[in-house]
Amino acid sequence: MASALPYRPKQGEIPTTPGVYRFLDADGRILYVGKAKNLRARLSNYFAPLHTLHERTRRMVTTATAVEWTVVGSDVEALQLEYMWIQEYTPTFNVRYKDDKSYPYMAITLADEAPRVIVTRNRRIRGAKYFGPYPKIWAVHDTIDLMIKVFPIRTCSDASYKKAMATGRPCFPGQIGRCGGPCSMKVTIEEHRAIVADFVAFMSGSDQRFAREVTARMKESSAAMDYESAAGYRDKLQAIEAVLGRSALVLADDTDADLFGIAEDELAATVQHFVVRGGRVRGVRATTIEKEIDITGADLVDQVLQRTYGDASAADIPKQVLVPSLPDDVAELEQWLRDKRGRGVTIQIAQRGRKAELMKTASLNAQQALMLYKTRRTSDYVARTQALTDLQEALDLAEAPLRIECFDVSHLSGTNVVASMVVFEDGLPRKDQYRSFTIAETTDDTDSIHQVLTRRLAHLDRPEEQDVDVAAAAIDPATAGADGEVATVRKRPRFAYPPQLLVVDGGQPQVAAAARALADSGHTEIALCGIAKRLEEVWLPGEEYPVILPRTSEALYLLQRLRDEAHRFAITHQRKRRKRDISSVLTEVPGLGEARIKALLRHFGSVTALREASAEQIAELPGIGPKLAAAVHEHVTR
Repeated sequence: MASALPYRPKQGEIPTTPGVYRFLDADGRILYVGKAKNLRARLSNYFAPLHTLHERTRRMVTTATAVEWTVVGSDVEALQLEYMWIQEYTPTFNVRYKDDKSYPYMAITLADEAPRVIVTRNRRIRGAKYFGPYPKIWAVHDTIDLMIKVFPIRTCSDASYKKAMATGRPCFPGQIGRCGGPCSMKVTIEEHRAIVADFVAFMSGSDQRFAREVTARMKESSAAMDYESAAGYRDKLQAIEAVLGRSALVLADDTDADLFGIAEDELAATVQHFVVRGGRVRGVRATTIEKEIDITGADLVDQVLQRTYGDASAADIPKQVLVPSLPDDVAELEQWLRDKRGRGVTIQIAQRGRKAELMKTASLNAQQALMLYKTRRTSDYVARTQALTDLQEALDLAEAPLRIECFDVSHLSGTNVVASMVVFEDGLPRKDQYRSFTIAETTDDTDSIHQVLTRRLAHLDRPEEQDVDVAAAAIDPATAGADGEVATVRKRPRFAYPPQLLVVDGGQPQVAAAARALADSGHTEIALCGIAKRLEEVWLPGEEYPVILPRTSEALYLLQRLRDEAHRFAITHQRKRRKRDISSVLTEVPGLGEARIKALLRHFGSVTALREASAEQIAELPGIGPKLAAAVHEHVTR
């Protein structure tokens, strides 16, 4: 892989002003859109040496063939332009959002002559006031059932309302006490309007006032021995308390805020959006994000806020937004939200108190949602079966690959070369059968792949190992022969099980190297493919063009998990080995304790890098003077 990208612009060509940049492929399709306060500083991160980039970022920049940018007047304008382009072009490598569903809302149709309360997923009803979203539709119905006991407003359909008003006969819901509109013939339109106003005020956060008023009226009726009225107020108070119990008081009464709990791994992230109005959680929205490029937690928060409030009305934007980490352009985001809301908006991290506790709850829900998302995709029998069947058809296999082994090679600037093997059986990882390999000498990644597969395939041709349990044999006569000899208990080693499919991390060169290893070992019956770090192409040996699986394919998701799990396992092994190497070398230096060894490890990362450093560079570390630095330099270069 080349260390520099051919389309990289010269450093002086990139402006240092705010702007929006776009990476494009050979066909002119936009792969990624991003914004920057300083375009030169931001783009330089993408054009760093390829081996230092995250795997997904490296895939994006090597897929692209050009980069363009547009300069704007301010950071806020960059934010707005980035949002518009992401919505317009849906770039391949920008994060992809998957709402769990279209959420139900409680809506009050204020534009009607006699407003009614309904459950809807339509957010575009003219003149309607919305509350929610609610996680389940039954939660909205239960809340309405309780609320109409306190605020009897209209619930019947428009057709029933018109018929009742025209005939003078109550609507059917009004006859059974389920509708309190003018169509029930119990209140006038003006009186009903006043009840609707109280309903909206209660749901908007003025709930304590109504609870106090109902309590006072109940006591007055009881004191006047009007027990029937007192019982009615008691029932209303119980309904109010039931509604309040559904969204317990967690913040101050005047708090209007949105909280975002986020949990993520390398492949996906989940967001729990808590809507807090009047100090109570009025709605919860869950979102799943599929990450196509490596982004930080702060960048992810940036993207989540843009998507949440990009098309939001002023009424949907609170005065406070609480997030787990602050984006770099937090001031510009605040200005953007302030312009949309027409009033001040702050974006903060909850540090302590009730807000921090609620943020922990949101984050915990996000972690559980992420675990559930991964579990459903990996452990769902139907999804796993579909993935294996799709793989069989896409790769033209004779049978579904029930055992798949994936290999990846990792190195640090050509040093500390290691490889990993991960095993999936029936679509599930078998971590007890993972293996790691140390490669002493190699020329490149293809040579490493050839070496590792040759070593792995050699186990298929070895005689089965013999494991003898002498103690058990001595006790159990069934294990002894007629002449008293102890019979051996044969156990097939895990390496002896042949896979139906081998997967390598890479494109044509890596697949060709793996194919040579299969041919040299005489195991051409094992299927082979590679998944490239570009547009997730699947390469087969000897083929000129790759197999392109649909982005929503369960088979592609399985291959991605295999590739990413192999990469993670290889990196973990490399880091452990590098840490062990440098620690074992440095413990032999007199006067170098554990804390200083850790400092050297964090700074240099490997024995090779430490050997290349001068004594003066070593002495720059805090706590290591010239004398100790000279001793370290002499020891590692000896």
